[in-house]
Amino acid sequence: MSDHFLRRSLTVAAAATAALLAGCGTVDSASNRLVSAITPYKIEIVQGNFVSKEQVAALEKGMSRIQVREVLGTPLITNLFRADRWDYVFTIKRPGVDPQSRRLSVFFENDLLARFEGDDMPTEAEFVARLDTRTRLGKIPPLEATPAELAKFPGRPKSEQEPSTSAIAAEAPPSTAYPPLNAPSSR
Repeated sequence: MSDHFLRRSLTVAAAATAALLAGCGTVDSASNRLVSAITPYKIEIVQGNFVSKEQVAALEKGMSRIQVREVLGTPLITNLFRADRWDYVFTIKRPGVDPQSRRLSVFFENDLLARFEGDDMPTEAEFVARLDTRTRLGKIPPLEATPAELAKFPGRPKSEQEPSTSAIAAEAPPSTAYPPLNAPSSR
């Protein structure tokens, strides 16, 4: 090989290597943008019993344990060493939303409700409104077409149009006899 050809090949190889190395920064930033745009699926974590303001309002001093359970549901936490206390804890963790946590403690004396204390509970409507984080798109368009709007479209050919009511009445009624589900046994 000639000396000139060897030098030219090395120059081209060095230039190609330099171009590739210079492009690495661009590829890196593009791949970082792509990775940041693609996020893994994060599940919604719900733990405990949701207790609404309406349920707390239904509690009355002197209710039995069974009555309290009917109003609030089964407590999340019961303690063998403190059988006179039930704890209702509710947490929800959703991607992109601050976690919510609520707590209510119910205390019994002689198996009757003595008192209860805890966080200020939301109403059921407030809780549902906080769950719905979808963005509103504005006014919902009407889903019915006026006769003027329907007139803009060409009519269907006669073969595709609905049959007249007289043609429907002339058809035979459907058969009401069906074959047996199991084959008759031969004995």
